[in-house]
Amino acid sequence: MSAQPQPASSGTAETIAGFLAAASIFASCIAVAYRPGRVIPFALLLALLAAGIGGRAARLAVWAIAVGGVCFVVGMAVAVVTDNPIF
Repeated sequence: MSAQPQPASSGTAETIAGFLAAASIFASCIAVAYRPGRVIPFALLLALLAAGIGGRAARLAVWAIAVGGVCFVVGMAVAVVTDNPIF
C-alpha cells in the first residue's frame, strides 16, 4: 500500500482558524461599501490570528490577508471618490 500516515492534528484549533479566516474575508468584502477604515483592520487581525494558528486553514488565512489588503485599498478609494465616511 502507498498510504501515508497522517499526523495527529488539533482539530478544534484548525476548525476555528478556518472560521476566523472565512469571517475575515466576509468582513473585508462588506467593508468595501461600509466604513473600510473601521472594519478592515479588525478583519486583518482575524486573518493574522488564523494564520498564526495555521493547520489545514493556512492557505485560507493567506488568502484572507490578501483579500483584506486589496479590500482596504479598494474600500478607501471608493470611500474617497463617493464622499462616504472612512471611519
